[in-house]
Amino acid sequence: MLKLMYPFIAVLVLIVLPLALIYRRAKHGKSVKKPLYANLAGFFTVFAACAVVFLAQGVSAADAASQMAATTAGGTDWTTAIGYLAAALAVGLSGIGSAFAVSNTACAAIGAMTENEGTFGKSMVFVGLAEGIAIYGLLIAIVIVLL
Repeated sequence: MLKLMYPFIAVLVLIVLPLALIYRRAKHGKSVKKPLYANLAGFFTVFAACAVVFLAQGVSAADAASQMAATTAGGTDWTTAIGYLAAALAVGLSGIGSAFAVSNTACAAIGAMTENEGTFGKSMVFVGLAEGIAIYGLLIAIVIVLL
């Protein structure tokens, strides 16, 4: 259990320590632009490295599982592959459609609120409906993967 805490502590130190130094610089009236950009770059670098490590572990585990399944089943199951492709398309396309719908409805909601503040509740309903599109795509993908 302690082994799992070491990367967490390292990431925490790499993110929090520079923020403390940035706070000290800001307190003394110095520019914090460059250190803040460096901290953001470091954060996203660590984030990308962690993602690559975890994805590599998942790919190797999935490869081992697929090789074991291929030896027991005697071949590749194309229906499962097409099902995963359908699930990915359901999530991806519903996410893109939801993003487009939310951008348009949120823009219109903000414009309506500048005219009349009483329209906030009504306009947020439409934004929520647009966000529901992505949730429906996720639910369809879960159903596809589980069946």
